[in-house]
Amino acid sequence: MSKKGKKAKVPLSDEEQLLLFQQKLLAEEEMAKKKERLLNQFLKDKLAKEEHNSALNLNKINTQWRTVLREVKTRELHKDIEILSQTFERVVDCKDSVIKSLAKDLSEAEEQHAHALRSHLHSIDQLLALQRCRLNLLEENYNMELEALTKEFETERKKIIDQHEKEIHYLQDVFMAMEQNYIDSEYESKLEFQSMWDDLKNKNLEEKHFLRLQLENIVEDLWRRFQDALKNYTDATEDRKIAFETLKVKDEKSSKEIEAQMKKIQKLQDSIIILKGKILVHSRESEEQNQDIREDKELVLVQLRKLKAQRTQARGIAQENLVKLTLESSATLKALREIVDKGEKILKLAEICRKFETEEEKVLPFYSSVLTPKEQEEIETVDLEEFNEELGKVIMDYKGMENFWKRYNKVKLEQLSLRHRRAQLLEINEKLREMLRQYLDGISVSDEVLSQLNPLFIVNHRSNLPQLLPMPTAQPGDKKPPATYNIIEAAHVVSHTL
Repeated sequence: MSKKGKKAKVPLSDEEQLLLFQQKLLAEEEMAKKKERLLNQFLKDKLAKEEHNSALNLNKINTQWRTVLREVKTRELHKDIEILSQTFERVVDCKDSVIKSLAKDLSEAEEQHAHALRSHLHSIDQLLALQRCRLNLLEENYNMELEALTKEFETERKKIIDQHEKEIHYLQDVFMAMEQNYIDSEYESKLEFQSMWDDLKNKNLEEKHFLRLQLENIVEDLWRRFQDALKNYTDATEDRKIAFETLKVKDEKSSKEIEAQMKKIQKLQDSIIILKGKILVHSRESEEQNQDIREDKELVLVQLRKLKAQRTQARGIAQENLVKLTLESSATLKALREIVDKGEKILKLAEICRKFETEEEKVLPFYSSVLTPKEQEEIETVDLEEFNEELGKVIMDYKGMENFWKRYNKVKLEQLSLRHRRAQLLEINEKLREMLRQYLDGISVSDEVLSQLNPLFIVNHRSNLPQLLPMPTAQPGDKKPPATYNIIEAAHVVSHTL
């Protein structure tokens, strides 16, 4: 024991003391780091627990708030369903009443249509009867004029036919005389021609006989020469003999034909010369007769042209009258069709307008006169003779349009009143829209709302309204200003606090 005590009491050097001090510092630093780590871990665990608890509490609050909102929403929906059921029943009742009124309107419209159709058919029958009478009168006038024209035409035709028959008989007599003269002259010319033809025939026969004798002698000489040449030629050219014989036969035939044709031509030329002389004589005689006939023919043609001109003129006048009649009839038919189309269009518009009439208009379609009884009597006692005839006729023609103008003026007044009412409703609508926009701007938060003055927007117990100046002290007898209250929506507070 004494040895150990002695060893502990041995003094340490400076280096050893420095090392011991450094070891102590390191140990303290390690202990401090451990404590810091434990503290951080504890704080992290605590923060995690707090976050878990806050999330759990937030979910609980949201679930409770949702249940409250669901209850409120269910109440609102029940109220809306009740209101909708009431409105639906009211709409159904309105629809039933509309259907009943429409059924009544339909039955009344059918009655009015049947009445209008009957009146329309009656008026059409009257117009057709009037048109038939007019057409009958026109047809009678046309038939009378046609009969007069046919009588005139027949008389002129008989005159022309009689004159034509007389001229034909005259021309036939002339033709018979000319034909008899021509037959006599033809017989004489034939006799002369026959005598001349016999003389020429005899002369030609004598000349032919003389020429034949001469030709026979010549032919015999030529034949002898030809036989000699033929022998030589046959000896030289036996091959062309057959061809030569055929050509010879053809030559003989053609020569005979030429001689016959020449004789005929000569005879014809002689006869032509004789006949030309006779024709010249007869032509001179016939030219004089033809000249007289031409003059008569020209006179007949002049008369015929005059008659044709008169006939074409009468036909042109009749054609013009017929064209005028057809144009006028087509114009009247077009005008009647336009009137019928206009009437049908008016009836259709009346049927369409009938659907939009009210019960009062159906019962009383025409309002009573605005004039007083005295004014009405004065108007009735006015003598229409004070006006000129044309104005009186126009007034009487349009007297049946008084009820129409009454209904037209009534519709115009209702249209003006509806336009005025529409302008008022548009003005009210604009005011309500402005109020709704101000209300929505007050309960919503946006950049546009934040940039404007809003007494409901408060942050940190401060508003964006300008600070008001201190009010002067109230004097006895003065009225107190109304108190102002700042209202904050509960939804806004809950969304910022939870």
